[in-house]
Amino acid sequence: QVQLVESGGGLVQAGGSLRLSCAASGSIFNSMAVAWFRQAPGKQRELVARVYSGGITNYAVSVKGRFTISRDNAKKTVYLQMNSLEPEDTAVYYCNTKIAAMDYWGKGTLVTVSS
Repeated sequence: QVQLVESGGGLVQAGGSLRLSCAASGSIFNSMAVAWFRQAPGKQRELVARVYSGGITNYAVSVKGRFTISRDNAKKTVYLQMNSLEPEDTAVYYCNTKIAAMDYWGKGTLVTVSS
């Protein structure tokens, strides 16, 4: 069983920055790939970024160069540093991992970017 808890969302002006955190439970965190997804109102949930156990990362085209995903295995936490935020980044951001073909999700944290 894995639990994921997101934090760090809020209201920010366009051009600003936020850092999201995803705190995970479970003894196998170090071997887990962890991803951030987001879902804007009326849109499908989409992948934002993923970090693998070895530290390899990948990003959606829309956030590449602005967002950075990282992990701290000692703290069992994954971060999403978001810079140069745009109104189009407004969404609920979810932390995700998949273990044995089962998806685990946090409850999400809301990011609102005002123009």
